[in-house]
Amino acid sequence: MRKLDWYILKKFFVTFFFCMFLFTVIAIAVDSSEKTDNFVKSGLTTLQLIKQYYIGFVPWIWSLLFPLFVFISVIFFTSRMAMRSEIIALLASGVTYNRILRPYFIGGIFLAVILWYGNRYFIPRANVIRGNFQAKYVDNSDPTRNMNFTNCYNCYYLRTDSNTFVGLKEFDTTTKTARGFFLDRVKGDKVVYNLRSSLIRWDTAAKGWNLYSAVERKVDSMGEVIHYYDTLAIKLSVKPSELRKDDYLKDKLTTPELISFIKQEEQRGTEGLNTLKVERYRRTATPATVLLLTIIGAIIASRKSRGGSGIHLAIGISMAAFFILSDRFSTVFSTKADFSPLIAAWLPNVAFTFVAYWIYRKTPK
Repeated sequence: MRKLDWYILKKFFVTFFFCMFLFTVIAIAVDSSEKTDNFVKSGLTTLQLIKQYYIGFVPWIWSLLFPLFVFISVIFFTSRMAMRSEIIALLASGVTYNRILRPYFIGGIFLAVILWYGNRYFIPRANVIRGNFQAKYVDNSDPTRNMNFTNCYNCYYLRTDSNTFVGLKEFDTTTKTARGFFLDRVKGDKVVYNLRSSLIRWDTAAKGWNLYSAVERKVDSMGEVIHYYDTLAIKLSVKPSELRKDDYLKDKLTTPELISFIKQEEQRGTEGLNTLKVERYRRTATPATVLLLTIIGAIIASRKSRGGSGIHLAIGISMAAFFILSDRFSTVFSTKADFSPLIAAWLPNVAFTFVAYWIYRKTPK
């Protein structure tokens, strides 16, 4: 680490943290103005709002805009260096262009590691706070979020293994009971076992489910056998904690928890897991984006131009908008179609790697 490295890294980090602080203040101001009615209805004090919402909101907005913070910071301070002819002076003194880019690599890797760790562990914990507040005070007051065309919001139909299907109706998370329970076990295209009951309750002591007024039917080549039970204890690979409809679930799980949850749902044959898989791969792809945008920003802004910092920022913001657009497209293709989640998460990075190389080749050195 030479004096040049410390000089650029100091400018990099100071500008980055200043941009992050500035954008955070703006984001909080905009968010608080949008949720004023919800804050008033909640009846919480300012301190309680900070503890129960903004402690989770701030890390979430940081993770969302982290690559953009890095990109704008790099363009801003590098452009100022270029306009003061510092880049030209360095090149004229014999410092190679690749040597100038070295501290950008170091700073980009450092910030990428911070974001990688945060995405895996810290940000999900913060999202628990934000998600709980959103679900309790914001989503409940939004009629469009609670529209349910089946007239049964707390009804669940799931696959517990490759040939067993379970359904529960009107599940109550407080008493851990549900009505209208059924279990169907199929073999080929035929139902060979059916179990129904008017009430099912979770037994905390036995760690299992109890059925009340149950009817059991077994079907084989000899016919149908029916048994009636006043009470029947059964074992299901479903726990009460899994019977939840949480719109923020993928954001609340740490990466190890998310991977475990995806594997569990795959074993159950659950469909529509691409959203979770894209989130899993994006937590690794986004830190790589930080490093990539750091290099692109340095290359764009290191060239002195008549437009000054303004033209550099305009080019940078245009490229950032195109990057976000391509990322959204790949995500939609994965979640709504049959596009690979791994490719969807990494495709924008791969595409912009070629863009970065092309810009690097065209930049005067």
